[in-house]
Amino acid sequence: MELQRNTHHVYRLMYHFVWIPKYRHKVFKEPYRAILKGIIQKIGYDYDIDIVELEIPEDHIHMVVRGVPKMSPSDVMQIIKSLSAREFFRRYPEIKRQYFWGGKLWTQSYFVETIGNADEKSIRKYVQNQLMENDKIETKSEQLKLL
Repeated sequence: MELQRNTHHVYRLMYHFVWIPKYRHKVFKEPYRAILKGIIQKIGYDYDIDIVELEIPEDHIHMVVRGVPKMSPSDVMQIIKSLSAREFFRRYPEIKRQYFWGGKLWTQSYFVETIGNADEKSIRKYVQNQLMENDKIETKSEQLKLL
């Protein structure tokens, strides 16, 4: 993963999302799968959500997103879930009547995890050693002043 930049930030934010339809119905068979995938990708494009990977098995969604500091994972889910449900039901009202009589396509829940280049143990060790690294730099700087 490469670093991203904007005016005041350098960052690398990647999220893996998983969420399910209400009642865990297995409705995302073709052609619905391809249509839903297109809907979600268009939402990503319209809202500057960089969808890196998207896969739709019959009863859940997997998505990898490259994030930006101003948008939280919950913001991403709110946008994707609300707009995709509205558009999917607009195109397929018969699916809504047959499977989603409660009027909601998605459950409220979702899974999200961060994805990084290093594992948790490495990052924790790096953070724990910051004071020692800082001391080394200061010691080296002090030694150079003596010369």
